Amino acid sequence: MDDRVPPPLVIAITSRALFSMEDSHGLFEREGIEAYRAYQQTHENDPLRPGIAFPLVRKILALNQRVPKDAPHVEVILLSRNSTDTGLRVFNSIQHHQLDIKRASFTSGAPVWPYIRPFGAQLFLSANPESVAAALAAGVAAATILPANAAETAHADQVRIAFDGDAVIFGDESERISREQGVEAFGAHERAHAKLPLSGGPFRGFLQALHDLQEAFPVGQESPIRTALVTARSAPAHERVIRTLREWGVRLDEASFLGGRDKGEFLNAFGADIFFDDSLHNVESARAHVATGHVPHGVNNEA
Repeated sequence: MDDRVPPPLVIAITSRALFSMEDSHGLFEREGIEAYRAYQQTHENDPLRPGIAFPLVRKILALNQRVPKDAPHVEVILLSRNSTDTGLRVFNSIQHHQLDIKRASFTSGAPVWPYIRPFGAQLFLSANPESVAAALAAGVAAATILPANAAETAHADQVRIAFDGDAVIFGDESERISREQGVEAFGAHERAHAKLPLSGGPFRGFLQALHDLQEAFPVGQESPIRTALVTARSAPAHERVIRTLREWGVRLDEASFLGGRDKGEFLNAFGADIFFDDSLHNVESARAHVATGHVPHGVNNEA
């Protein structure tokens, strides 16, 4: 790679997150690998229908048509537990839908997460919670893509990504205080530490890579990438968040401090292509409106 060109933003995605494969996956679970193999071979020229993450992938790959040559580009990597034989249908579907995906690993049933880092991916999206948990444990931003009632957003030419704060962008130490000591203790702690930056959470690296890509475009509503923080925090706990992002030199275009209100309608108003949150309660509210990724990290996900 030319040293003068910044590294790309790389997203690794599994075939079940990219395409709708629940029917064939159900066949695999009911009847085993041989029935699954026969089914995929019989239907290898039948394009798979788009899955939950398909609109996001299509829109984020389209950014490459607008990014200057000296700016980071976007690459999407396919990771699949299919064999190369049964995976032929997946690649045929990629070509059918005209997705610019060239790199892939097929593991024939073995875990896919060990290949995330060799590909240099900053984000991993999967329908398999175990793969996501393993990727997070390895230090990679990862989320389980869940079925959602998401519709195409009104922002056809703009990628809109929304994040929760604690345990996603930031570490979970403040949320842990809230869970273990209560809201009043949380508020007192955040006021006392308002000028001390929060630690980084599992999505800090991805947020930074996304910000670096944003820098290739003018700031404002016309930028093809728009980001938002949608957090249960409220004033005065907002100050530490703002100062932390300032310390990191990272821009978020919008921020909603909801004070515990359900997030779904706010995400719908923002028009998120995807939202990442660690709380299953918030995920359930969100996925009634937008595509949502559960980040099984932090105190909310401890047994």
